[in-house]
Amino acid sequence: MSHAATHSQAFRAIDVIRKKRDGGELSRNEIESLVHAYTLGDIPDYQVSAWLMAVVLRGMNRAETAALTDAMLHSGDVLDLSSLSAKKVDKHSTGGVGDKTSLVLAPLAAAAGVAVPMISGRGLGHTGGTLDKLESIPGFNVNLPVSQFRRVLDTCGCAMIGQTAEIAPADRKLYALRDVTGTVESPYLICASIMSKKLAEGIDALVLDVKTGSGAFMKSDKDAAFLAELMVETGERMGKQMVALITDMDQPLGHMVGNALEVIEVIEVLRGGGPEDLRQLCIELAAWMLLLGGASASVSEGKQKSEELIASGKALEKFRHMVELQGGDPRSIDDMDRLPKAQHTIEVVSAENGYVASWECESVGTACVILGGGRERKEDSVDPAVGIVLHKKVGDHVSTGESLATIHYNSAALAASARQRVQESCRITDSPPAERRPLIHRVIRKSGEKTEWDA
Repeated sequence: MSHAATHSQAFRAIDVIRKKRDGGELSRNEIESLVHAYTLGDIPDYQVSAWLMAVVLRGMNRAETAALTDAMLHSGDVLDLSSLSAKKVDKHSTGGVGDKTSLVLAPLAAAAGVAVPMISGRGLGHTGGTLDKLESIPGFNVNLPVSQFRRVLDTCGCAMIGQTAEIAPADRKLYALRDVTGTVESPYLICASIMSKKLAEGIDALVLDVKTGSGAFMKSDKDAAFLAELMVETGERMGKQMVALITDMDQPLGHMVGNALEVIEVIEVLRGGGPEDLRQLCIELAAWMLLLGGASASVSEGKQKSEELIASGKALEKFRHMVELQGGDPRSIDDMDRLPKAQHTIEVVSAENGYVASWECESVGTACVILGGGRERKEDSVDPAVGIVLHKKVGDHVSTGESLATIHYNSAALAASARQRVQESCRITDSPPAERRPLIHRVIRKSGEKTEWDA
C-alpha cells in the first residue's frame, strides 16, 4: 500500500476540526496533513472554513502557530539564495495609509551591502500595496519569474516582485477563504500568512513594522504587541533573526497617499528630503536591517550609515538601478513629471481656525480608494495618478480657509465624495493636542523581551 493511501486513512479533517473546536492542541502532523490536503484540493472549503473559525475562537499556542507557518511555507517553493554571499534581510509592514517605506528600504539596505529579496502584496481595503506603487513607475515589472528575480538580486542587491504562483500556494487559498468567512482577524492566522510568504524568500533575517492606531489593522497597542511577539517567536523557532517595531499609524505616514504620489515622496526621501516622520521611520527600520544583516555593529551605527548612504546619493542610485533592471523608466526618477499625473486637483479647506487634533487615518485611505487609487475587490484595477496630499500633520496650526489637503483626481463625481471624506476625517480643536504619540512605540526582540533601541 502506498504511503499516500495510509496517510489519508489516518487523517480525517473532521477529527482535526472537532479537536480544535473543543480547545485541544493540534499536533504538527495534524496541521501538516490538513494544509497539505487542502492545497491539493482533497478537502472541501466548508471543512477548512469550520476549522478556521475554530482557530479564531479557540486560538493556537506557539508550537501550533509555528507548525502552521511551516506547513504553509513548504506547500510550495522555498527560494534557495545561498549562492548570494551577502546576508539576506527583508522588512514587512502590516500596512497602513501612506506607508511607502519598502521602496526606500530595499535600495537603502542594498546600498549598505545587505541583500533584500522583497516579495510584496497588492493593496486591499484602505491600505496601499507596494506592488501598486511600483507599477506607477512607467514600465516597472513586478511579475518577474524567479530566475529573473534572482538575476536582479545578484546584480544590484535588491529586487521587488509580487507573490509567484509557486510561493506559499496554501496561503493564497487560505487567504481567499478567510476573506469571505470572517476569519481574517485571528493573530495566529495573520502570523502564519505573513511569515510563510516572507520565509519562502530564503531570508536570514526579518524586520517587522507592526502598525497600531486608527489607520492600522491592529487598532490597539496591546493587539499590535501580541501579533509582533507571535511573529518574532515564530521566526526565531524557524531559525531566523527577528525584530519587530511597533509604530504609529494614527495619522498617514508622510504627506502623500496614492501610488504615483507616494513614489514622488520616496524619491524625495532618497534625495535627502521628504517628510520628517517618513524619513525617521525609514532610517530606524534600515538601521535594524543593517544590524541583522551584519552591515553595522549597532542600531546607532546603522542609522548613521543609512543617513550617509542617502546623503551620498548611493541609495538613490541603487533605486534607479533596480528600476532599470525591472523594466522601469529610470528617467522618471530624475524627472518626476514622467510619472502618472491626475488631470485635476481640488483643495480641502479648513472651516475653522485652530490646531489639527487628529486625522481619521482609515477614512483618508478609503478616500484614496474611492478616487480609484486602491481596490475594494482583488480584481479591481487601480488609477496610479490619483490620491491625496495632506498639508497639515497632527499638532499643526491651521487658519480658516487654509488648505488642509489637495485631492488629485480624474473623475469629478468621485472627487466630491472623497473630498467630503477627507474634510470629515480632520478634527480641529482650539488648542494643540496635549501629547503627541511617538512614531516608534516599542521594539520587540526575542520572545517578547523589550530591548533598548541600541541593541
